[in-house]
Amino acid sequence: MNEFPHLQPRGSGWIEVVVGCMFSGKTEELIRRLRRAKIAKQKVIVFKPVIDNRYAVDSVVSHSELSIESVNISDVNEVFEHVGEAQVVGIDEAQFFSGDLISVCTELANEGRRVV
Repeated sequence: MNEFPHLQPRGSGWIEVVVGCMFSGKTEELIRRLRRAKIAKQKVIVFKPVIDNRYAVDSVVSHSELSIESVNISDVNEVFEHVGEAQVVGIDEAQFFSGDLISVCTELANEGRRVV
């Protein structure tokens, strides 16, 4: 019997958060983790807010010019329209999404996905 049932995971997924100040390499680290997942033959999808068009419309791009193809969304709930069978879900510039971001990421993790 588990004396801490609220700590018991529902799925086998998890959430990873990359934090740091501006120009600290957060996007570069996101891209690195997602590339490693692709090398491991995992299905990966990346989302970014539609308002982020600094470097490319259809890619997440780091200041060091690393890039990975992405899907632009205006609302974080649109993730469910595109996620398909992805095992790993990347989200860049999370601060531009609504408060629903936490529940969306939690639901994805509960489905067994890795969320970065």
